[in-house]
Amino acid sequence: MKKITNKSIFHLFCSTLFLSLLTGCSNISIRTAVEIDAPKEEVYSVLADLESYPKWNPYHRRVEGAFEEGAKLKIFVLRPDGKEVEVPPHMMHIIENEEITWGGGIKGIFYGVHTFKLQSTEHGKTMLRHNEDFSGFAVGFADLPPDVIADGYHQMNMALKAIVESKK
Repeated sequence: MKKITNKSIFHLFCSTLFLSLLTGCSNISIRTAVEIDAPKEEVYSVLADLESYPKWNPYHRRVEGAFEEGAKLKIFVLRPDGKEVEVPPHMMHIIENEEITWGGGIKGIFYGVHTFKLQSTEHGKTMLRHNEDFSGFAVGFADLPPDVIADGYHQMNMALKAIVESKK
């Protein structure tokens, strides 16, 4: 029986990396949207209140960290399949009443960008576009079932819609 050494593990890693680079990086994109019967300022105020997430958000059960660009976050996710995940992104971009983006990782290896974009529609309603893009060669090896994640985002979108519209 052949002994597995650090050298053989390193060669396997380098071969996997090389093949991944030759075949291109894996990408997963999740796209969800919902129209909310409220002005985008009201929707934004709920999304920006990270401390209130445990009260209404079935997917992002808890978010720890400051609501400011560059802040390190700790996000506790409960996926619809019952799996609990802890994610350590940072707040990448905030445009008041328009966009909240968090994400992180190492580009080329594993990188994720999670975005909430708010757009006013006719009659004072808001279109929320809730998206995420994962990229890098390790994405293909990660436990990221797009249908489960999209279902979780849909559940969050519906909960957000319900809480914002109930304030009318």
